This record gives sequence, structure tokens and C-alpha cells, in this order.
Amino acid sequence: MTSEPVAPPRTAARLSPLLRLLILTQLAFNIGFFAVLPFLADHLGQAVGMAGWLVGFVLGLRTFSQQGLFVVGGALADRYGIRPVVLAGCVLRIAGFVWLGYAERTGAVIGAVLLIGFAAALFSPAVESEVARQAVVHEEEGGQRTRVLALFTVAGQAGAFVGPLLGALLLAVDFRTVCLAGAGIFVLVLAGHAWMLPQRIPGRQRVRLKGGWGALVHNRRFLALCCAYGAYLLAYNQLYLALPDEVERATGSQSALAWLFALSSLLVVTAQLPVTRWVGSRLSLRRSMVAGLLLIGAGFAVVAVSRPAGWTGTAGLLPSAGFVVLLTFGQMLVAPVARAWVPDLAEEGRLGLYTGALSSVSGLIVLIGSSVTGSLLDGGLPAAVPWLVLAAVPVAAVGLLPRR
Repeated sequence: MTSEPVAPPRTAARLSPLLRLLILTQLAFNIGFFAVLPFLADHLGQAVGMAGWLVGFVLGLRTFSQQGLFVVGGALADRYGIRPVVLAGCVLRIAGFVWLGYAERTGAVIGAVLLIGFAAALFSPAVESEVARQAVVHEEEGGQRTRVLALFTVAGQAGAFVGPLLGALLLAVDFRTVCLAGAGIFVLVLAGHAWMLPQRIPGRQRVRLKGGWGALVHNRRFLALCCAYGAYLLAYNQLYLALPDEVERATGSQSALAWLFALSSLLVVTAQLPVTRWVGSRLSLRRSMVAGLLLIGAGFAVVAVSRPAGWTGTAGLLPSAGFVVLLTFGQMLVAPVARAWVPDLAEEGRLGLYTGALSSVSGLIVLIGSSVTGSLLDGGLPAAVPWLVLAAVPVAAVGLLPRR
């Protein structure tokens, strides 16, 4: 794919049954996952008694064990196919959620969080790489590659919309109930995919685990895309670290957090496809990502500008809402385009490896960045400083994007 805008095709190809299954898979995954994750930081700080920097580290460790090990799951999917990798990931996610529900000490929490993350490192790159490959096939049949990936994003955000609402309801019982409900959802996902996911997928060739790494580490354009995507993911991760802190400061509790997550998901569900269509006919891949990163930076700047005023109550939530809206529109521009770029940069037969590497590099960035963010939030700095630092991250990432 070139970096020039491509006009939408005149005829729209229908999604294949496999694509529909994979898109629904993303929906189910995110319902189970987001029923738990938005409430993890508060649980670690209040119930477990972790310091702010340790909470940030654990959240970053969860992301790194997931995103950082995507490259392993992607390579395994290239070697063994997506079915066994997806099923194994579901089993591990079930075990991780049950463990987290009963974990009361720091070591046990870290073990459960690592298991939860590694489970996603198995099933997510397998699903995402196959969606990307099927999106190319869909494009060859007259459809749009970015539209398929936008639908995938919409399904994920629909799950992210339902998940926190479910979690908020169950949190009235306790955090353990939330975790067990998340595990139950993945039990259903495991059963459904054991029944419906094909043993072999036409056109997908299995390759050896060895080989491909040398070409990947010398692929400068791909690595540049990874770094820019990592900056976006670090910014997005602040929904679970910086945003809860800001919401509690403004209102005295985190009860409004579920509604802000719902706002983000609702925006993606309703606006992602129109935004993708509009951008696809007007902006190149690079310009789309530039616009998205700048919007994300503006979202952090909104909170930074308002912090010195010390607003509380409903007025105090307005900057957080502005942050969520700008971050979400930035996500709509960045996420589908980054995934659409990968098949053009990947070595033949190694799409799983490259899809995994995209997340692994970004996961390493999040691991380091989340620890720094936790220290900034707890460091007694002027109110606007942490948010200004965070605003600078996606803006600086613009210079990392491949030129072509």
C-alpha cells in the first residue's frame, strides 16, 4: 500500500464467515477483560495497599506481559496456526482471573497479572494477524482494508463499553466477584471457539519458528511504526492510571470512571466507521496517524491547563471528559491505520511475528513509561506538570513515523 489516499471502491465486498467470527471474538474478549481492568488500580491501592509507583509498575507489567510477549504468540501462530494458540490463551486467561480474584499479597497479584497478560499474548496476535491477512484478501475482492480493521476496532470498543458497566455492577458485591465473572465469560469464549474456529484456514501457511528475526530487526520502517504506536499505547494506558487519579481528585471517588469509559467506547462504536471512511478518502496513512497523535496530545493538554484551577464536582469532571473525547478520536485515527500498515511491511509468511512485534515494542515502552508516570503522579509536582509531560509523548512520536 502506498502512502497516498485511496478512493473508496465502488462495490463493497461482503465479510467472510471467518472474518465475522474473528470480529465477534474481539467483542467477547473485551467484555471479559474490561469488566476487570478499569477497577484494578483502585483495588491494588486500596485493598492490597500498594504505593502509587508500585501500582503503576504492576499495570505496566500487565501491559508488558501482554503486549511485550505478543511477538511470542504471533510467532507461535505462524508456526502452529491460530486455533491451538487461541484456545490455550483462553485457558490461561480463565486461570489468571480466578487467581487474581483470590490474590491478597503483592507476589500473588503480580503472578496473576502476568498470567492474564501472557494469555492475551497468545490469543490476541493470533486473532489480529489473521484479521489483517483476511483484510488484505477482502481488499483484493473489492473491499477496503482499513474498513475491516475499523470494524475490528468497533467490536473491541463495544466490548470495552459493556465490560466496565458489567464490572461496575458486580463491584457492588466485591472485586473477587468481578474477576470470577470475567473468568466465566472466557469459559464461554473457550467453548465457542473450540466448536467454531476452523482447524485449518485456506491460504495460511505454517513456517518454522526460526528465521525472520534478522529481517525484522533491520526493518527500519517497521520499527519506526512500532515506536510511534508505542507512544500512542502509553498515552492510551493513562485511562487506567492517570485518569482514575484525576477523577478521584475531582469527585472524591471513582464512581464516574465507568461512565467515562462508556463514553469512550460509545464514541468508537458510533463514529469509528464514518471517521475511517472520511479519513480514508482524504488523508494518507502517515497523515492520519499524525492527526491522531496530535489529538491525543491535545487531550492531555486540556487537563494540564485546567489543573491549576482546582475545579471539583461536575465542573471538575469536564477536563477529564475532554481528555477522553480527544484521546478516543485520536485512537480512531491511529489504531486501524497502524494495523493496516503491518501487512505491507511484514516478511512473507511472518505476519503473526510482525503483528506481535508491533505490540511487543509498544509494550516495552508502556512498561517503562507507566513506572515513570506513577512516580510523576505521586511526586508532589505542580498539578499541570505530569499532564504536560504526557502531552509531549504523542507529539514527539510524530517525528518517528515512516515517511513512506
